[in-house]
Amino acid sequence: MIRDTAGNLYGTTRNGGSYGAGVVFKIDTAGTESVLYSLTGGPSGASPAAGLILDASGNLYGTAGNVFKLDTSNRETVLHTFKTSPLMVDGSSPGELILGPAGNLFGITSTGGPSSQGILFQLQP
Repeated sequence: MIRDTAGNLYGTTRNGGSYGAGVVFKIDTAGTESVLYSLTGGPSGASPAAGLILDASGNLYGTAGNVFKLDTSNRETVLHTFKTSPLMVDGSSPGELILGPAGNLFGITSTGGPSSQGILFQLQP
């Protein structure tokens, strides 16, 4: 989970939501939970296994078989979908993201790449 400057917490679930593919949720300082976005599977992603990161503008970023951005209006934008064939050269199963000082996103995948041991990636949102 991640906390914003106002003290709200944000996180993900691997399952549940409107499509059973997981959700991005918020718990406000009063303890009230709200679902911000239900992952739909397919290109939207499914079953996020890593936490979220938050940029200075309040956008959330996460991974769910892809790298996605959830803006402050709770609209999802898929920034990258990992190609699992041929031979997962683009990586598969992305994990936690890191936000670099210039605003780039960095992460790793647990599988794929030339030796099937994963890749290190950088994205410019």
